[in-house]
Amino acid sequence: MGTRKKVHAYVRVKPTDEFAYEMITFGEDNKSIDIHIKKDGRRGTVNNQQTDWSFKLDGVLHDASQDCVYDTVAKEVVAQALDGYNGTIMCYGQTGAGKTYTMTGTTENYKHRGILPRALQQVFRMIEERPTHSITVRVSYLEIYNETLFDLLSTLPYVGNSDTPMSIVESPQGIFVKGLSVHMTGREEDAFSLLFEGETNRIIASHTMNKNSSRSHCIFTIYIEAHSRSLSDEKYVTSKINLVDLAGSERVGKTGRMVKNLEKELILLKQELAIHDSLVKNSLPLFLLDLPAYPPVACIVVDGELHDREGIFYSSSFFFFFIYVLFS
Repeated sequence: MGTRKKVHAYVRVKPTDEFAYEMITFGEDNKSIDIHIKKDGRRGTVNNQQTDWSFKLDGVLHDASQDCVYDTVAKEVVAQALDGYNGTIMCYGQTGAGKTYTMTGTTENYKHRGILPRALQQVFRMIEERPTHSITVRVSYLEIYNETLFDLLSTLPYVGNSDTPMSIVESPQGIFVKGLSVHMTGREEDAFSLLFEGETNRIIASHTMNKNSSRSHCIFTIYIEAHSRSLSDEKYVTSKINLVDLAGSERVGKTGRMVKNLEKELILLKQELAIHDSLVKNSLPLFLLDLPAYPPVACIVVDGELHDREGIFYSSSFFFFFIYVLFS
């Protein structure tokens, strides 16, 4: 385990009937991608913008099923969690490229489930396979929009109302979100109910607050605590899995947003720079894509949420998987 890479980067290409083979080509080993963008000569001016990019990756997921994506990217991360390894899986890409489909999937069709519900299922299946251990599972669901924190599970009746805004707090035990509800779940069905509750609240909030859900970051965290039933002096093993659906990445000029939205765009860009800085400061071998319209990945508040002294960025026991979902 000590020699294994800590940071992995994958590209998932959105399936289409009219794939742009003249613009996107894959390496024979399926671990590289070349992108060629044709220059726009209609403006009658010299265009010296870069038009070709080549990237080395851990894998290219082209025409990949949800099963394939999960087995490739997430299965081992979840499996290691019960042994005390923290992990984060982050989806990033342009709005409409399929980030939320990759992370959450759809509820209408079982085979179209995303990484998040599959991870919950795997956790509880593994618990069944370890009857010698007492294993506790808790979950939380956090949304960040315009640097404001929203607890997507705060509507549950036993949580209670709080007029105090949530905030990032640093303590000797680590960094946590003060006011974020964390829910114990003893069964797979209960965990799915919490997931669906959070997804419903995310949709409702996007309408009532006039939010664009594609411009918010969401973090679903699974907290795991394991202890031997027979060895009373054995230490508790704790870990967590962060499943992150980042806001869509677009250039203002590309999407034609009005000037009044620039402030929100600058906030998002500032947020997206923070995890990149956090990763660099901790000397992690991070190799992210630098596609056109691509700002470095991150989020100021997400940085605090993930930057846990006992979590993925301070411990030597973590895995970070990054998925860039690409329009084809």
